Amino acid sequence: MAGTELTSAEYIKHHLTNLTFGNHPEHGWMMANSAQEAAEMGFWAIHVDSMMWSIGLAAFFSFYFYKAAKKATAGIPNGLQNFVEMLVDFVNDSVRGSFSGKNDMVAPLALTIFVWVFLMNLMDLVPVDLVPWLFSLAGVHYMKIVPTTDPNVTFGLAIGVFLLIIYYSIKIKGVGGFVGELTGMPFQTDNILLKPFTTLVNLILEGVNLIAKPISLSLRLFGNMYAGEMIFILIALMYSGGIALALFGGGLQLIWAIFHILVITLQAFIFMTLTIVYLDMAHAEHH
Repeated sequence: MAGTELTSAEYIKHHLTNLTFGNHPEHGWMMANSAQEAAEMGFWAIHVDSMMWSIGLAAFFSFYFYKAAKKATAGIPNGLQNFVEMLVDFVNDSVRGSFSGKNDMVAPLALTIFVWVFLMNLMDLVPVDLVPWLFSLAGVHYMKIVPTTDPNVTFGLAIGVFLLIIYYSIKIKGVGGFVGELTGMPFQTDNILLKPFTTLVNLILEGVNLIAKPISLSLRLFGNMYAGEMIFILIALMYSGGIALALFGGGLQLIWAIFHILVITLQAFIFMTLTIVYLDMAHAEHH
C-alpha cells in the first residue's frame, strides 16, 4: 500500500486521517472523502472511527467483566475470574495508596479508566495496514483504530475527570470553601489594601493550576500514543524499499512493539493514578 498506491507523504497523511462525518459547507451532511473535506466540516464534525472503536472496546470490557462477575465463585476461580480479581486487587492497592478520602466511586472509576485506556492503547499493536485495508474492501477509505491517538478522545476522558474534580471539590468543601481555595493560596495577607491584589494573583495561579489538570492528562496520553503510532507508520514505509529494508523494518517493528507494550500499559496507569490523586486533592479540606 505504501509503495504502490501512495507516496510516502500521502501514505502517512492517509493513516493519520480520521473517518469523519459532518456538515460540509457545500455538500451538507456527509462522510468526508479527504482530509481537506474533514477540516472544512469544522468543530462539530464526528470522528466516526474513534467513536466506534472506543465505544466498542468499552462494550467489550463491560461484557467480559460482567461475565466474570456473573460466574464468580467462592471456590476455585476460572481463568477469567482470576484475571479480573488480579486487576481489581491491583487497582484497589493503587487507590489505597493515593486516595485518603472515603468515596466508593473512586475504585470502580479507576478500574474503568485503567482497563478502557489500556484497551484503546492496545490497538496500537495491530498492524497499521491491516484494518484500514479490510475496511477499504468495503469502500471505507479512512480508518484510525487507536482512539487515544485522537485528541478528541483523550480530551473527552480528561474533561470527564475534570468535572468530577469540580463536583467533589464543591460537594466536600462547599462553594465558599472551593472559591476560598482558589483565592486564598498561596499568598496570604491581613492587609486590607493588599487583599484584593493577593486574591487576584491567587485566583490566576490556582485557576491555571486547575485548568492544567485536564490539559496535562489529555495531552500526555495523546502525545505518547500519537508518537508511537507515527513510529509504526514510518517503519511500515520500509516494507516498500526492497527485501533487505523490509526485513530490517520487520525487526524494528518487533522491537518497537515489545517496547510499546510497556508504553501503553504505563500510559493507562499514569492516567488512572493522576485521576485518583486529583480526586484525593478534591476531597482534601484545607484549613
